[in-house]
Amino acid sequence: MVCGGFACSKNALCALNVVYMTDVINASWWVMSNKTRDELERSFDCCGLFNLTTLDQQDYAFCTAICKSRSPTCQMCGEKFLKHSDEALKILGGVGLFFSFTEILGLWLAMRFRNQKDPRANPSAFL
Repeated sequence: MVCGGFACSKNALCALNVVYMTDVINASWWVMSNKTRDELERSFDCCGLFNLTTLDQQDYAFCTAICKSRSPTCQMCGEKFLKHSDEALKILGGVGLFFSFTEILGLWLAMRFRNQKDPRANPSAFL
């Protein structure tokens, strides 16, 4: 289904709540290879995902991020991913609203100037 304008951007942002984003992050985390997880943990400086299951605790134990050497506890990667995705969605929502309002402006301009007569045309001509 294709949608355009204000309604699409508003509905898209409202549909992506925290629970849905948590499910998507959790599902994608367990599909990744161990190498990809290690790279993400090092680049975001975090360990584990949400620490909800024993698999998460095992993942936290094998973490190679720098934060683990500085302190005994690190921030969970899931929390950092949620914060990062929330910022990205806010930016995308602003861009979507910008284009929605330019669409409305274009529609208004088209309606306004569509039926104007050409001043150079011969008034006695047909059409």
